Amino acid sequence: MNQELGQQSAVEPVVLRENCAAGVTKVTLNRPAQYNALSEDLLSALEDVLNDIGSDTSIRVVILGGAGKAFCAGHDLKEMRDRPEKVYYQDLFRRCSQVMMTMVQLPQPVIAQVHGMATAAGCQLVANSDLAVASTAARFAVSGINLGLFCSTPSVPLSRNVSRKRAFEMLMTGRFIDAQTAVDFGLINQVVAPEDLDAAVTALAQDIASKPRDSICAGKALFYKQLEWDLSQAYAVAGEAMAGNMMFDDTKEGIDAFIEKRHPNWPQN
Repeated sequence: MNQELGQQSAVEPVVLRENCAAGVTKVTLNRPAQYNALSEDLLSALEDVLNDIGSDTSIRVVILGGAGKAFCAGHDLKEMRDRPEKVYYQDLFRRCSQVMMTMVQLPQPVIAQVHGMATAAGCQLVANSDLAVASTAARFAVSGINLGLFCSTPSVPLSRNVSRKRAFEMLMTGRFIDAQTAVDFGLINQVVAPEDLDAAVTALAQDIASKPRDSICAGKALFYKQLEWDLSQAYAVAGEAMAGNMMFDDTKEGIDAFIEKRHPNWPQN
């Protein structure tokens, strides 16, 4: 199934969606001439497609990529300068933050497939994704400071993925880091050769998609929830979640299969 949302012209949508494998859907930012900058239309279209995916019980994993040379160059600065009003900027950043929150609250894990540049809010998308795989050609920066604009909203997921001093250095200098450095920093999970990127992302997505959907979704929700609590509260929340998980039919089947030394017979697989 292909789904196209938002319009950048009469014929080209700003967001593409394609169900590319069993349980896996790919969402592509599609403003290649603008390096996939996050225009108002793109943010609205991305929010719409994420909401559609969230209610689609056939989908277990989401891949997020970009068309053209870049993954995402951040906000559309030309569009922003055309509306020099604080109330407009407040609404724009609220809408962008809502997209980021929707990604986190999405039942399915999101894998960023980063083939090129990811800057400012584009780097925010990478940090905000649950997992990220990048090509050796990818570069990352939160470069707003170079324009006099501290990347405040990108700092939120960046500082939750990268150590404090590394995040602060990136935010204060605006310098680019390469993909291997991004792995070392903890911003992404894996770096591969450009020709291997599709295969690496597909393999990761299919590995996750082969697991029971209810456990995937419950696990993602628990992962982010427990991060908000102190240690004792986190264990209490995690214990309750695990007890609930034990009651899933697929979990019972998976444990029985392990005991009986056979492959589990999960309906969705």
